[in-house]
Amino acid sequence: MATSQTLIGVTACNEQLGLHPFNVVGVKYLSGITDGAGCWPLLIPSLGVETPVAAILERLDGLMVTGSPSNVEPHHYQGPASDPGTKHDAQRDATTLALIRQAVEAGVPLLCICRGFQEMNVAFGGSLHQKLHETGRFMEHREDRSQSLTVQYGLAHTVTLEPGGLLFDVWGRSSAEVNSVHTQGVDRLASGLRPEAYAPDGLIEAVSVKDASNFALGVQFHPEWEVTKHAFYLSIFKAFGEACQHRAQTRVR
Repeated sequence: MATSQTLIGVTACNEQLGLHPFNVVGVKYLSGITDGAGCWPLLIPSLGVETPVAAILERLDGLMVTGSPSNVEPHHYQGPASDPGTKHDAQRDATTLALIRQAVEAGVPLLCICRGFQEMNVAFGGSLHQKLHETGRFMEHREDRSQSLTVQYGLAHTVTLEPGGLLFDVWGRSSAEVNSVHTQGVDRLASGLRPEAYAPDGLIEAVSVKDASNFALGVQFHPEWEVTKHAFYLSIFKAFGEACQHRAQTRVR
């Protein structure tokens, strides 16, 4: 059951629907917070550089940075230009990169998923592979879009968890099965981040912030998908929710 007094900000994406621009959030992320973390989600619009980041974080008990169909613009990590037609969201970049850094500084519990995981790496100075499947180094991490969502988000491979890490402590085991629905991934890991999990091909699948004073985890996979049906996914959201609820009980309102 959601605890409405514990409020988690959820980052939105810019989408053109018909003739009108919208800020949108996938329902699965909202369900992850209500059903998995036991908290209540509040949408944070991605409006760009004028976002009052400090004022937003002061009013939140946690922050979740979502996945998205768009990719981080490569100039943020000194990468080569994206291929023509690549979907970007410059206003989201301008919003989330600042939110991630300042959330950690302010001790706001943070969970970053898929694009959010990649944004976490970029926010702290890391870089990305834009097309894992073209590097010749990694297994296929993309979903088969001709299949149903159940198949696309089904369990795809094992991740090995780093002993002593945040994710290992949350799950209590050395491995777990996860879905795989991404094209990009970590190239150079930011120096302030700690690897938390690896795919069988060596790709980093989860990170935490080394010196964070509170929960600060990023995952490349999608634990919000049918969160109550997967014990590993649920363990992540429960730990995140507990950190957010603790902040709700202790922060000055």
